[in-house]
Amino acid sequence: MAADIRDRLRLEHLDIVELNFIRGQGDFLFRRHYRMGLRSHIMEVLKPADVAVEKNGIIKDGLRWFPKATPLKVLRIFRTRFDNLRDAEGELGRVKIVGRYLGPEYIAKSDEFLVDYAVQGRYEPLLCGLQEYVDGEILDPWGRLDSDYLASLFRRIDPLENKNGPRAMEVWEQNVRKGAERALGRIRTMILEAKLVPDLAGVGNLLLTRTGDIKLVDINNISRVSFESAIPRDDRGYPVCDKSIEALSLLEHKLIGRPVDRNAPIYQTFLDPGRMKEVRSIEREFHVSMGSSTSYFYPSR
Repeated sequence: MAADIRDRLRLEHLDIVELNFIRGQGDFLFRRHYRMGLRSHIMEVLKPADVAVEKNGIIKDGLRWFPKATPLKVLRIFRTRFDNLRDAEGELGRVKIVGRYLGPEYIAKSDEFLVDYAVQGRYEPLLCGLQEYVDGEILDPWGRLDSDYLASLFRRIDPLENKNGPRAMEVWEQNVRKGAERALGRIRTMILEAKLVPDLAGVGNLLLTRTGDIKLVDINNISRVSFESAIPRDDRGYPVCDKSIEALSLLEHKLIGRPVDRNAPIYQTFLDPGRMKEVRSIEREFHVSMGSSTSYFYPSR
């Protein structure tokens, strides 16, 4: 009897093509993404021909090059178990709301779908997403985001652009900061109006692109925002709502240069010193309970 894929640590190509809802088994190659998902399996969807070139190389100007295969899409298979169809549809609804607020400029577009997953002799609802692949560098709210660090990201994103000199780098940094103001403004509006916040705290959930845009690529953990005193935790025990709003404040300060106004409606509750101290205690409990592997998902701070 096949093991439930939601319990598996990682999946490979054969695990995907053997799923009852996958068709066209020879058309694509599925490869595990370098980011191991805590709440979903993340698989690159690739052309077999591109992978063959990556493996065997191609002759260009008398040299053999090994260009990395670029994914056509990213397949996400959520680990969440739903008690019924209504709960699954509720999760879908939250994803759609976040997509409407952020728009295609600031979120990796994803076509979410529910399937009947055949497991252990029965069918269960399974949430999946076929998401656009975003090429970019991780934007870490907890790290340095000054001009020197942004310059280092720029060089990694597109080393060929360096031929245009410092001016190209300056323009890119300006685009980053202007785009951040728009993107973070939309997130603030969503928090106040829809009472929802995506996971901004997890490492790798936000990317900076070649054009200087911020892209939210992880939409697996959308929290309801409550301004009550109780600190909410997600299904893994992490205070993701509080940490996401803290991350928002850090990004506003570091990228926009906006001083944190602790009297603002959002921050008055979530950046209260006593509450933040309690959140840090919950964080420590989370990391102890999950082990060292959690450093892939949330910073230990």
